[in-house]
Amino acid sequence: MERKKALILLNARAGMQKGTQCLLDVVKRTAKEGYEPIVYPIMHGRINSEDILAEYDGKIELVICIGGDGTLNHVVSGVVSMTEQPRIGYIPSGSTNDFARTLGIPLNIQKALDTCFRGEAFSYDVGMLGNGKMFSYTAAFGAFTKISYDTDQKLKNAFGYGAYVLSAAGTLQENLSFKRHMRIEADGFVEEGDYLFGTLSNSVSIGGMEILRNRDVKLDDGKMELLLIHAPKNAMDISSILGALMRGDADDPNITLYQTSKITVTADEKLEWSIDGEFGGSLQKTKITVLPRAVTIMRGKEIKK
Repeated sequence: MERKKALILLNARAGMQKGTQCLLDVVKRTAKEGYEPIVYPIMHGRINSEDILAEYDGKIELVICIGGDGTLNHVVSGVVSMTEQPRIGYIPSGSTNDFARTLGIPLNIQKALDTCFRGEAFSYDVGMLGNGKMFSYTAAFGAFTKISYDTDQKLKNAFGYGAYVLSAAGTLQENLSFKRHMRIEADGFVEEGDYLFGTLSNSVSIGGMEILRNRDVKLDDGKMELLLIHAPKNAMDISSILGALMRGDADDPNITLYQTSKITVTADEKLEWSIDGEFGGSLQKTKITVLPRAVTIMRGKEIKK
């Protein structure tokens, strides 16, 4: 009798390299659950998730992603393109693990492994930029967004999330002075002005901060949350914005929050985008569409959003 197959994709460089330490446990548990484990290491520029998943289209029932939010991004991109989509199991071993927190996937590796097999199968919305790049939980521009992909990997391996804090502190003045003039068009919504930061997200936690913790964020309603922070005019505005973000308060007058299934962002010059913490391209006009319930992931059963 032929056994079910599970593809295990490992990014050994993610976070503080915790994923490598648990690989044998993942392989053994996968076999114990009745699957034939197939292991591939992710090697940037040489072996990527999208190509591997395309090769195994129709041949696997489960793909287990061991890595950070950026690793999951590539797995999701590959799964969306498959004709026969497997379920996704996620063992978060990155530096921030924003999306895992939102999904209720434990950051403890053994508990996350349990969730891969004993959790709740949950289909959630995925975003797609006009350049074809996918994202699970955030597409962002502006202040501090480059830190996630510009921070040195060795620094992240040594300090984990603290590496981002160090990078942010070192570029604080530069980031708070960021300003771009743009026009934002969404479902029944048009706004134009100067912006410090913007994100279309499907998550409570962004960059390690639970900015939308006081909002009823649903991951499977065909819409995402558009959060715009207007460029501050003075020190009082900066203080007000930082205080609102720390409190998870999106009602500050410098902040716009809107729910939408699509947006078009037209900037006065090319704008760099960060998608799930990775570089998503430099575009002057960007269209983003929400793909309803595009992939299925195993999540913590106690999360019912």
